[in-house]
Amino acid sequence: MTTPLVEMDGDEMTRIIWKMIKDKLILPYVDLKTEYYDLGLENREKTQDQVTIDSAEATKKYGVAVKCATITPNAERVKEYNLTQMWKSPNGTIRAILDGTVFRTPIVVKGITPYIPTWTKPITIARHAYGDVYKNTEMVVADGSKAELVVTDKDGHETRQLIHTFSGSNGIIQGLHNIDKSISSFARACFNFALDKKQDIWFATKDTISKKYDHRFKDIFNEIFENEYKEKFDQAGITYFYTLIDDAVARVVRSEGGYIWACKNYDGDVMSDMVATAFGSLAMMTSVLVSPDGIYEYEAAHGTVQRHYYKYLKGETTSTNSVATLFAWTGALRKRGQLDGNAALADFADKLEQATIATIEDGIMTGDLAALSTLENKTKVDTETFLSEINVRLAKALA
Repeated sequence: MTTPLVEMDGDEMTRIIWKMIKDKLILPYVDLKTEYYDLGLENREKTQDQVTIDSAEATKKYGVAVKCATITPNAERVKEYNLTQMWKSPNGTIRAILDGTVFRTPIVVKGITPYIPTWTKPITIARHAYGDVYKNTEMVVADGSKAELVVTDKDGHETRQLIHTFSGSNGIIQGLHNIDKSISSFARACFNFALDKKQDIWFATKDTISKKYDHRFKDIFNEIFENEYKEKFDQAGITYFYTLIDDAVARVVRSEGGYIWACKNYDGDVMSDMVATAFGSLAMMTSVLVSPDGIYEYEAAHGTVQRHYYKYLKGETTSTNSVATLFAWTGALRKRGQLDGNAALADFADKLEQATIATIEDGIMTGDLAALSTLENKTKVDTETFLSEINVRLAKALA
């Protein structure tokens, strides 16, 4: 390697697995160069979360990062770790600094059949991670009240629209917003990712009902596609397809997969969990944050596996699925190789993924997969044995 990867270490069981993966499967084979940031909760507290900001800025500098799962503290964690405050989600901070879109893709293996049997290829969910209900303003409204939408322009002029006159019942109201800049970044990240993966991309809103809000998304996507991407898509032999969200859901269920499905924030939140569950397991899901200017940050789609970590601390054997964390490393190594013209590094990433899938398809797997797999001869192994078995197959492939 010539250009370093930005390496963001994390918390609990995934932090243990992180080191195992590096020691067993990467360092023996790769001249690894990383710029290391410890995003473990203790160090975020120690640096007053500056380390998270620094890691995101380093990602902008080098273009590719790999991130371990991290704790987003709640009230219990504030006590447990003796924190001075309830630090924000590192993923949210990094996403905001990179202006990124999250793409989540299931890892498909023989023996784990999706709940929707027609799904033979992965479906990638692209979620717009800004605005809508996640930055809403809402109120409980008393009977007899009149609720209006009021916009005051920069010169102080007001525009008003009636939301509802509450007569005969109390009620609720909610105000949502989005911004053209964020929607445009989302669109470009989606189109760039589609070109990178050479896959069709679908986008869906409810513009027939939401004639201004959702229609704005549709119009911005269409304008950017026609002006900046249509020719590139034609050359790549892929398509951009827009439809209504309810039609999209029906088409997705009937499809064989193999495309990227771009969703507004709430739709993406719901559909990414639906797709992950229907394909089998959140632990078999890749996640990559992509900025509109082509910066990539790879991570596992799941959390820090707290329950297994407490078992590990007691000296008990765990059988923790490391596949998503491992694929975060392979995704980052492959992208680094592609950007640097280092074919050997990209090839190593491919072989490590193939060795991982081969291990599972040979019937050697962690407990969560053993419970799902329909393979006749399967063996449940512990966390470390699983990685050792991958290494056996990787060494053969590289020989």
